[in-house]
Amino acid sequence: MIRFLYVLLAFFSVSTAFAQDRYAKSLLDEVSKKYDSYRTIQSNFTFKAVQAKGENYSDKGEMFMNKPAQQYKIVLPEQDLISDGKSVWSVLKEDKEVQVSEADNSNESIGPNNIFTFYRTGFKYISMDDESVSGAGKLKVIELSPEDTKRNYFKIKLRINKNNHIHDVTIFDKSGSRYTYTINTLYVNNPIPASTFQFQKANYAGFEVVDLR
Repeated sequence: MIRFLYVLLAFFSVSTAFAQDRYAKSLLDEVSKKYDSYRTIQSNFTFKAVQAKGENYSDKGEMFMNKPAQQYKIVLPEQDLISDGKSVWSVLKEDKEVQVSEADNSNESIGPNNIFTFYRTGFKYISMDDESVSGAGKLKVIELSPEDTKRNYFKIKLRINKNNHIHDVTIFDKSGSRYTYTINTLYVNNPIPASTFQFQKANYAGFEVVDLR
């Protein structure tokens, strides 16, 4: 089973003219500015994986974020991820197990807490031709590559809609696999109960809790 945390990675390296880099940076700055203005985010998303050997996998989930407190909750059919900003509870529904670890709120790693802003540091970027997607219209395209070449991915393709919101992110890893996250709906600055970001043991009766902190 593909785990959400294990595939939230990615990025790409390519030479480009200064004018292209400048446009890409300007566009990313606008996207960052938009997301910086939001305190809470709720989103429905689709995840699709295309493996190097031709195996495909798709899933749908829901994400809740309380940005000031670096809290999040991700709900998937086979897994829940809950973070109160200090710890992360990874609920493996099929295994009836909950793994508890320390939250990583650094800017060096890519995770749910910074999925909309991960590109700010540590990447090179280049603007590409716009692409049209049915139901989404014309999308601006930026490709990114990690400055750290030891990463297990080599390229990320970021597509941005007319509202300067991220439409989807495609991660290309060195094994030849591709992982795409598509943001289907986005609700911002709506009140989200604090209990959303707390692990409620009563909701997972019979689950073994493994504390890895």
